[in-house]
Amino acid sequence: MDLETEDLSFLPLGGTGEIGMNLNLYRCDGKWLAVDCGIGFGGAAHPEVDVMMPDPSFIAGRRDQLLGLVITHAHEDHIGAVAWLWPQLRCPVYATPFAAAVLRRKLGEVGLANQVKVHVVPPGGEINLKPFAIRLIRMTHSIPEAQALAIDTPYGTVLHTGDWKLDPTPLIGPPSDEAALAELGRKKVLAMICDSTNAMVEGHSGSENDVRDVLTGLIRELRGRVAVTCFASNVARMESIARAASAAGRSTAMVGRSLRNIDAAARECGYLKGLPPFLREDDIDDLPDDNVVILITGSQGEPRSALARVAMDTHPRVALGEGDTVIFSSRVIPGNERAIGTVQDNLVRRGVDVITDTHHAVHVSGHPARDELRRLYRLVKPRFAVPVHGEWRHMSAHAELAEEEGARPILMEDGDILNLAPGTVEIVDSVPVGRLVLDENRLIPMTGEVMNARRRLLYNGVVVASLAMDRSGNILGYPKLTAPGLFDADDPDATRVVEDFRDGIADLPEATRRDDDALTEAARGALRRAINRRLKKRPQVDVHLLRI
Repeated sequence: MDLETEDLSFLPLGGTGEIGMNLNLYRCDGKWLAVDCGIGFGGAAHPEVDVMMPDPSFIAGRRDQLLGLVITHAHEDHIGAVAWLWPQLRCPVYATPFAAAVLRRKLGEVGLANQVKVHVVPPGGEINLKPFAIRLIRMTHSIPEAQALAIDTPYGTVLHTGDWKLDPTPLIGPPSDEAALAELGRKKVLAMICDSTNAMVEGHSGSENDVRDVLTGLIRELRGRVAVTCFASNVARMESIARAASAAGRSTAMVGRSLRNIDAAARECGYLKGLPPFLREDDIDDLPDDNVVILITGSQGEPRSALARVAMDTHPRVALGEGDTVIFSSRVIPGNERAIGTVQDNLVRRGVDVITDTHHAVHVSGHPARDELRRLYRLVKPRFAVPVHGEWRHMSAHAELAEEEGARPILMEDGDILNLAPGTVEIVDSVPVGRLVLDENRLIPMTGEVMNARRRLLYNGVVVASLAMDRSGNILGYPKLTAPGLFDADDPDATRVVEDFRDGIADLPEATRRDDDALTEAARGALRRAINRRLKKRPQVDVHLLRI
């Protein structure tokens, strides 16, 4: 496909065929628009990775044609990569006040606060980036100010939903603007790029107001310390927990940096006005156990989170024990089951009661179930449906529902180029896509040599041999082997590997044993063969040669 022709096309670089790492591109008449720029987490599928993000190389190479980056909302999988990838994009950023407040804190942490131009757009506002005319439409989600984007172009209108649900009582912010969506439908929508997360879930996602009622009744009946963990970005849930605590005569303390950052951004934007400031973790021990609720990070079992440390009794200021309760007011993100189970096991071992959404209705999703998807299709009436923000099973279920509602579904994956106009709406080409891994303060390719080496280390280990030789090429004593994670110091296999390795060195030609470079390389090969013979593994190996 000629990417410089006059047309309208959609190209996801991340977030399609997967949940997380959202980075979407629209091209119209040679100009590009980016929507969202988020991170993902390694989880069980990639234990060698903490944080990863889409590789923006394709659009970075065209950044002179990139008009801007629009953020639909402030969740990490939509905003978390901006601070790391913006130096490659160098474009203006557009966000609502709350998303902008969250983003400024992230930019400040990496020293970009004064470099990135963040344009603040009111919810329901407009952005004019010719040939794109963008209207923001208020949507309900599990974070304030989620916006759908109605993108008008000379070729037609595309609705990019972002993350959303239909909740008549969202508690923080207004309900989804169904009137604006219906008006859009009357004017005809070419295509809808839509959230698929809960497309396999029948019924309705539920209301945040119902969760508040359940938490209020539940906390009123509990004794001892009560800790509640939820997604840090769910401001409505934070407010519900605080109000439930107050109704039970308890004060609310906040534990965890991500919660404090969201709390600060929310109050900066006028949310949580009716709540007194949350107590800090230093204040908890000053209160009777029956008079405190602890709002704490760690709902997904993150090993370094505050709740994980409390469960292991290693947190410096917060402790829970016999007679206390932890409420998991959150869902389990796929891949985190084992980590969450470990935290819950550790809590129960300490005598703590654990309550989850399997016991009480303490959580509702921020994404639409099938009844809400049907309602949206009947309002918007798009000609074409493009499921995104989901794995293939979610997108496939979404496609079937869209077809039932009269839209023609198109399934695609990261890197596919979907021609929307003129002519046939179809996938016409693809571009290279990849992932970058955040390694402290640098980005490295997911499939590069550094990460490949880490994967080999993770699954096969590393073995280092120290070898002493005289100038004539004779071995002095026995080599010393270090192999953490492969065998113990007194393991007989270790002795056998050393003997095989020593025999392999002794069998080398005399000329090789006298040449340091040749000997080192040959010794690595001998070490690999010795380990494979005894352990049937192929670890990373290295040899330290000492010539005496």
